[in-house]
Amino acid sequence: MSADKSLRLNCPECSAELVIDSATGTILYHEAAQKAPAGGKTLESLMQGLEDDKNRVEGIFEREKAALADQDRLLDERFREVMSRVDEGDDETPPLRPLDLDGAAHGDASSK
Repeated sequence: MSADKSLRLNCPECSAELVIDSATGTILYHEAAQKAPAGGKTLESLMQGLEDDKNRVEGIFEREKAALADQDRLLDERFREVMSRVDEGDDETPPLRPLDLDGAAHGDASSK
């Protein structure tokens, strides 16, 4: 300890240097620890991380592309099915109009 009653400590969590007044407990000085650039990783590990990310993104892209192609195929099949049902069902009865449905719901169609 020095003559001015201050304590010099290193933080166990972040390795910062602290100077604390022993009488009041206030921090007089704080110096953050020097951090290694890129989190301490080497250039090779950073490049490998980029390559891994690139491969992951390409995999996701290919899966989504295949899903869209499959979705197009399914929509085409559904469309052909609906069109074949339309061609088969040449019904001569006219389609119901919205006004016809509204009156039937209120019971007015039977009274007219």
